Amino acid sequence: MSFKKRKKSSRYRGSHTHGRGGKKKARGSGHRGGVGMAGTGKRGDQKKTLILNLYGNDYFGKDKTLRRKPSPKLKSINLEDINYKLSTFLENGEAKELSKNSYEINLKGYKILGEGNIKEKLIIKASGASKAAVEKVKKSGGEIIIEKNVQAKKFKKL
Repeated sequence: MSFKKRKKSSRYRGSHTHGRGGKKKARGSGHRGGVGMAGTGKRGDQKKTLILNLYGNDYFGKDKTLRRKPSPKLKSINLEDINYKLSTFLENGEAKELSKNSYEINLKGYKILGEGNIKEKLIIKASGASKAAVEKVKKSGGEIIIEKNVQAKKFKKL
């Protein structure tokens, strides 16, 4: 057996506000605050749960594409460690012996720090070095060659 359901509008007849609170709230769409995603800005706390469920944490905050790229972090190594690991550098092919007590080491991606002493003459190719490290290597008769991986910018011709 089916029943004909009474319309909701007929239930509010004579109720002055039709269940909407104050009279001003019922006029047009003035009290609604917009449609859809309106009012979901920085202080839209009442809609945050809706947004987080739909979009996750990507909706709020600045766009990461506008930020500049972080500078590449260099690994650091002390002169003491270079002295200690010289035999492993030779085995791995990262270093080659030029003459007796003279070596050339390729440590690209490393910053050379000045802790410790050096006995051999070393030519070190690295991405960075401290002043103390440069001085100590020069004192032992070697040098530190700093290689920076900088690419030239290409400009379009008009």
